[in-house]
Amino acid sequence: MLIALKVKGTFMTPLMFPVEDDSRDLQDVNVLYQNEKPAERKTEGGGNFLQLKNERIVSHSDTETSLMAPPREVSREDEEDSLLLREEPIPEPEDEKQERAYETSEKVVIAIEDRESLEFEDYSVTPPFSWKKLWLFTGPGFLMSIGFLDPGNLEGDLQAGAIAGYTLLWLLLWATVMGLLIQLLSARLGVATGKHLAEHCREEYPRWASFLLWGMAELALIGADIQEVIGSAIAIKILSNGYLPLWAGVLITAIDCFIFLFLENYGVRKLEAVFAVLIGTMAISFAWMFGETKPSGKELLIGILIPKLSSKTIRQAVGVVGCVIMPHNVFLHSALVQSRKIDTTKKGRVQEAMNYYTIESTIALMVSFIINLFVTTVFAKGIYGTDKANSIGLINAGQYMEEKYGGGLLPILYIWAIGLLAAGQSSTMTGTYAGQFIMGGFLNLRLKKWLRALITRSCAIVPTIVVALIFNRSEDSLDVLNEWLNVLQSVQIPFAVIPLLYLVSKEQIMGTFKIGPKTKMAAWIVAALVMVINAYLLLDFFRAEVTGLLVGLIVFVITAAYASFIIYLVARVDTVSTLLNSIWPKGSVVTGN
Repeated sequence: MLIALKVKGTFMTPLMFPVEDDSRDLQDVNVLYQNEKPAERKTEGGGNFLQLKNERIVSHSDTETSLMAPPREVSREDEEDSLLLREEPIPEPEDEKQERAYETSEKVVIAIEDRESLEFEDYSVTPPFSWKKLWLFTGPGFLMSIGFLDPGNLEGDLQAGAIAGYTLLWLLLWATVMGLLIQLLSARLGVATGKHLAEHCREEYPRWASFLLWGMAELALIGADIQEVIGSAIAIKILSNGYLPLWAGVLITAIDCFIFLFLENYGVRKLEAVFAVLIGTMAISFAWMFGETKPSGKELLIGILIPKLSSKTIRQAVGVVGCVIMPHNVFLHSALVQSRKIDTTKKGRVQEAMNYYTIESTIALMVSFIINLFVTTVFAKGIYGTDKANSIGLINAGQYMEEKYGGGLLPILYIWAIGLLAAGQSSTMTGTYAGQFIMGGFLNLRLKKWLRALITRSCAIVPTIVVALIFNRSEDSLDVLNEWLNVLQSVQIPFAVIPLLYLVSKEQIMGTFKIGPKTKMAAWIVAALVMVINAYLLLDFFRAEVTGLLVGLIVFVITAAYASFIIYLVARVDTVSTLLNSIWPKGSVVTGN
């Protein structure tokens, strides 16, 4: 076996000695000393040789070998020759100053049986399926799915049902499928590289571009946070019979968000269990409403299978796409998958993790689709075609349904409020999570988690309290605000999706796990569809809202800048990049202490 030794940049003479290994033939391996600094000591003959502080030698396949002979220094010519012994790059040591989604001690360990460890010792083959491992990998996908179930989604669902009836169910289904594709690519990036999307954007894009991407992500996150916190506040107001105003519900939501996130100190799995309870609460609440209202099964199937879209429902259609594919959720999922301890240097283990995350994420989004389907069909049956269709929103939805279907054993108003509260609480926590990853990744802030949570939560709470105070007595205006916040999510989607597709297609980042031509084509088709929908929305907005030359000019300039940045992200034009890099060079890192 041929071994190349390297200590602090100086290569030692290759050593030849046999290693017994029944699982594979002898092969060349690169061996790296995992010590910080060699120390000198005198031999009995008075000569010097290097004694390593740690006598362990670790290869890139994690096999251990004892040192057979003391290394001796060699010339630069021999050093250059020894570089030819490498088959793969020696992994860089982890930088303690780099922001990480999870510390090593926080990650869930995926147990491996001894027999399996021997059978797949070279880690080049994916281990067989295991239900136990699927259970251990279950968690991140369901946290991600909460982004498909937040109050903004419920607002989009009830608006779609009340105004379009069953006709947008097909769009809800395909938007969920498109969302699944994007989320699987996000998970793929996090698993294969060990870094999440925000970190990659900081490292791969010029500084000016990464700051713009950060600003867009924060803008989308603040908009989503306003919906989530307001949704919880509305539920608290309903459950308190109007005694607690919206601003009080906002403060309560902010406080209990920190309480729930404190559970992470007891382990990631404990926090995931809390989210599971909240998702279960939503499922039971909205299934109960589905059973009470008894929507038409025939109309439901027709709505799912037959695409139909009219000009009168285009805004609701855009809202459905925007509130299902959440920009901050793309960043979130690439970080959540790192909560499991996966060695990214072992191809078989990485592929295994991807397979389990694919299964788990698919199941999670199937559950989210069913819950969204319940909400849409309930309001399609109860409100569509009535004079209340254009005025219904999160605040009065339960009241309208109770007026039509009565109180029953448990008033439908409170069932709605319980489901809305579960959606608001769970999405507020995942929003805080996403904010930590986005800010920490783009700015490389090495802060304590509670401090990062405080900063990111404050960024959302302050504007949310302002909104709550302004719209506390104006329910109609609040519903219009929620609808446009859904549209905001759709407008921001390209700034999360395009960088993701660029990164997962890049071999220098993904290695053998870069996406293939078919997946790339499907992903870019999804991105193109979303951008076409956005373009239609902007044209519709200009025609309906923009009046006056000055306002039109301002909107035109903003739209041109928006489109130019999207074109840059797609094409990565060298001339533009070089020009802007000369003004604001790439490579600087903002650190926090």
